[in-house]
Amino acid sequence: MHTPDQTAYEAPDRLRVAVVGTGNIARFHVEALQSMPEDAALVAAVDVDPDNLALFTDRYGIPQRYSDMDRMLREVQPDLVHLCTPPGMHHGQVLACLRAGASAVVEKPPALSLAEMEEMAAAEGPPGQGPWFATLFQHRFGSGARRVQAMAEAGALGRPLVAVCHTLWYRDQAYFDVPWRGRWDTEGGGPTMGHGIHQMDLLLALLGDWSEVSATARRQAREMETEDLSVGHVSFANGAVAGIINSVLSPREESYVRVDFERATVELSHLYGYGDDDWTITPAPGCAEEIAAAWEAGEAGVNSGHSAQLAHVVSALKAKEAPPVSSTESLRTMRLVAGIYASAAQHRAITAGELRQGSRFFERMHGGGTPW
Repeated sequence: MHTPDQTAYEAPDRLRVAVVGTGNIARFHVEALQSMPEDAALVAAVDVDPDNLALFTDRYGIPQRYSDMDRMLREVQPDLVHLCTPPGMHHGQVLACLRAGASAVVEKPPALSLAEMEEMAAAEGPPGQGPWFATLFQHRFGSGARRVQAMAEAGALGRPLVAVCHTLWYRDQAYFDVPWRGRWDTEGGGPTMGHGIHQMDLLLALLGDWSEVSATARRQAREMETEDLSVGHVSFANGAVAGIINSVLSPREESYVRVDFERATVELSHLYGYGDDDWTITPAPGCAEEIAAAWEAGEAGVNSGHSAQLAHVVSALKAKEAPPVSSTESLRTMRLVAGIYASAAQHRAITAGELRQGSRFFERMHGGGTPW
């Protein structure tokens, strides 16, 4: 453990924050937190690799180093822990944080199964007290998405009718030759779980609860346990329907979400993050002035990076409120992932209500067998 003078880090009105895992994704978390120094103080980092840990803590001026998360939780007693670790570690680490009284923010996917997700949710503290866990689904928090949500909630866009949600990315075979990738027991799934989940979460944030999904998933070109491609048709409780594609086989990469509302088409085209200019709003005939005014009146200038969501997480925790994206919202997204896998494996439509305790796809995304 490395313990320099901590006087500068002691501030009762700031959250005490620790980071577990010091790989590439952790820098996005730390740089976001360091952009809000009045609200959060980074007090510790954890990694099993001492060299990476030393480089990381020196680079970002983090005062305490640990090789063991449980020891860090006992000695540091942080308010918030950022888990920047591989997916197979999330479940146990979130439970350890919650049981130690620390809230947790976890990278996607938050767990390997719905069973793990529900156990994590059950370990949260009571309303108004916490601790809680939140999933990093930052695409909800760019000002473009928040503007569209506000327009939809105000009725300016009319009913949502039809949508498209594409995650068309490219990963070569070498990417999946890394030992923990493309495996059910360490990643929980392929691009449906680990890549397209961001776009699907944004789609659900815009359209609400889903009711039924029919899907196909397969290994089309990569050697791995999981799928490298999935295609789904989703029906929503509000009557909208959507087509979803999740691929790691697409040389021309694009992340694309489109919703056709009664009064306008809303489109987002980007790759790994977006700004306001990546959105296109096309009004229906006769609606141009109303739609333009509603769009211009909304929030602006916030990109969909980690900072956008983490500002809301820190603000909620300081107010003793559950941080976004909550366990309930994360479960809805993860249930859609499970529904795609269940439908593809069983060659039938799956309703959201089926994916409860007792379903084999509740316990494991692949249902305990070899689905394709």
